[in-house]
Amino acid sequence: MQPQLKPLSVLGHGGFRRLAYAEWGPPKAARTIVCVHGVSRTGHDFDMLAAALAAAGARVVVPDLPGRGRSEWLESPAHYTDRAYTSAMSTLIARLDVDQVDWVGTSLGGHIGMLIASEYATPVRRLVLNDFGARISAAALRRIGGYLTRSWRFASIDEVEAHLRDVHAPFGKASDAQWRHLAQHSAVPDDAGGLRFHFDPGIGLRFAIPIWLDVVLWHIWDKIDCPVLILRGEDSDLLTRSSLDAMLKRGLASRAGKVAQGRFEWNLTSSTIMASAVSHQILCKPTAMSTGCEEVMVGSSRPYLNRGIVCECCR
Repeated sequence: MQPQLKPLSVLGHGGFRRLAYAEWGPPKAARTIVCVHGVSRTGHDFDMLAAALAAAGARVVVPDLPGRGRSEWLESPAHYTDRAYTSAMSTLIARLDVDQVDWVGTSLGGHIGMLIASEYATPVRRLVLNDFGARISAAALRRIGGYLTRSWRFASIDEVEAHLRDVHAPFGKASDAQWRHLAQHSAVPDDAGGLRFHFDPGIGLRFAIPIWLDVVLWHIWDKIDCPVLILRGEDSDLLTRSSLDAMLKRGLASRAGKVAQGRFEWNLTSSTIMASAVSHQILCKPTAMSTGCEEVMVGSSRPYLNRGIVCECCR
């Protein structure tokens, strides 16, 4: 299955800029899912997940955030702000001509999803947060800033892959094929005959000054009232165990029994269990999880996961 590649003009600081996105699956599907990548990544991180969701009948829309991948760079590094991202994504949702979307966000994509989901009359029906939450570790942000603020050049795609394996090691395991897929879509040729990352180096400006205090987003989390699946890797330094535990105990969604947790696999690649858990959050019927649903959400290995991505309790 191949997606349709589409452009969209979005307004921000400095005028209109081109936003690129891929659309998978039937355009008139009952569910439209928006998948948004991390700070230095591109929409290709979701290729495998998008194909699986589209095969189940969903419409899946995967943008490259401004300054990443096929999307146009912004006029100034100072323009890469939360407001710029939420404005661009709101324009994208309006283009899709649907009343509601389901949101899957990794890292920065999770942050944007939280911001939009917390707003009055939000179009976000269900939310999946992949290695992101209401309290983000300052140490992890300094680590990310350490590689975002450097100018990287590579002689080969093998060097790109080795670098990605190193800097993303805390995020969990991936297969050799998955690492190569990520590497191939992370870099483009530069003017010197080598390779550079496929994003505007200006996105690292916000990390130029070291961050010494955790980023606290409880004022946003506490307002979110839709069902939420939070995915966290065992060794994640971005979303700590204590932060996840706190999210499970506070906020509108948590108090209504709408929050579940699951195991994280880096960039939501092709794990059967992970695809099942994410698909269940979005495609199954309950708004609050039953016992059977929750076992799917946390990555259960129950046999029915291999028979389809809608679980037995919702058939």
